[in-house]
Amino acid sequence: MKTLLSLTALLSAALFANAAPPTCYSRVLSLSKEITESFKELQTSKAADSCVETLPRLYLDIHNYCVLAKLRDFVAYPRCERVLEVSELKEKARSLYTIMISYCRRDLVFLTDDCSALENPVLPPIEPSIIES
Repeated sequence: MKTLLSLTALLSAALFANAAPPTCYSRVLSLSKEITESFKELQTSKAADSCVETLPRLYLDIHNYCVLAKLRDFVAYPRCERVLEVSELKEKARSLYTIMISYCRRDLVFLTDDCSALENPVLPPIEPSIIES
């Protein structure tokens, strides 16, 4: 009986630890990754409309102060209103912008303000395979 109580207490503690709400930083980070991935998928999808090709490039680095202007420009881009996926992506970008300028304003730290880094990102090199022939 004592073992069962200990196991129940341990499982309850584990569930409680996972139920903690995300921090502002973790929410902004996960939403920016989600937006970047959705944008890449939109560009490579077969349903990509010609207007999707004209959208501003959307690479988000939440540690770069210029990301705010990038989000603002993307949301305000006048084309592609008729493409549902683009409208959904713009709504996510609008949400991220709102979170960054209001809810998380004091929690975020910008490490750079290099706007060209968002236009031509230097992506980390791909790690070589462990098994090489």
